[in-house]
Amino acid sequence: MMKTATIIAGLAISTALVAPAFAEETTAATVVATVNGTDITLGHMIAIAETLPAQYQSLPDDVLFKGILDQLVQQTALEQSAGELSKRDLLALENNRRGYVSGVALQAVVDAAVTDEALKAAYDAKYANLEPQTEYNAAHILVETEEQAKELKAKIEAGEDFATLAKENSKDTGSGAAGGDLGWFGLGMMVKPFEEAVVAAEVGKVSEPVQSQFGWHIILVKETRPKAAPTLDEVRDQLAAEIEKATVEAHLKAITEGAKVERPGEGLDPKLLRDATLLDK
Repeated sequence: MMKTATIIAGLAISTALVAPAFAEETTAATVVATVNGTDITLGHMIAIAETLPAQYQSLPDDVLFKGILDQLVQQTALEQSAGELSKRDLLALENNRRGYVSGVALQAVVDAAVTDEALKAAYDAKYANLEPQTEYNAAHILVETEEQAKELKAKIEAGEDFATLAKENSKDTGSGAAGGDLGWFGLGMMVKPFEEAVVAAEVGKVSEPVQSQFGWHIILVKETRPKAAPTLDEVRDQLAAEIEKATVEAHLKAITEGAKVERPGEGLDPKLLRDATLLDK
């Protein structure tokens, strides 16, 4: 089946002007075309226009209008020519309708739940009493053995450049190319032995060799800073997603538990799901 965007893409090059002379009382029920007596309304066109991706939304109004109208005329003519639908087609239509209507029902629930008040409450619950944390700006050199790590530490303490030695020796080629620099990071972002060494390290002083599953590290903590809680605007989308997820899960649980659900098909052989020939019987 041809998709809306695909059909419009083929028509978008048209520059023919469309200037329907409708009266001021134009409504969604206003008929814009008929195909063998079947009406196509302005509402049908608007419903399609609302679902188009951004690249089609940005088309000139006249091109978009013609593209959608031509598409609906073509689809209506095709629908009328289809004849009797198969069992597969009718079931697909039922599934599509069910999916669409359930989406409408869920969207209404989500819209009612994700409010400014709910976002503020979620923000306060998550961040109002957040314990102050520290972020670290550090660099490291990763090598195979403790002996190598000790040798490099001795060279640095003797005056050799940490960044140069990192570029020449570090197994971590990503940070090694940047002189061992790891940038800023907070707790929970590094493996435990490394994190513990960073927390215990003295700023500006190379640590003793530390072993992790990756090898042996020597670490230089360059500076630290307090980690401020994010603003509400910075985490708004994240909180909205969390509220939406929790709301949808709770609503689905409540509505299915409140429904009379019988499952006589649970005893069927699951392999039947792959038997598409059943749709032809």
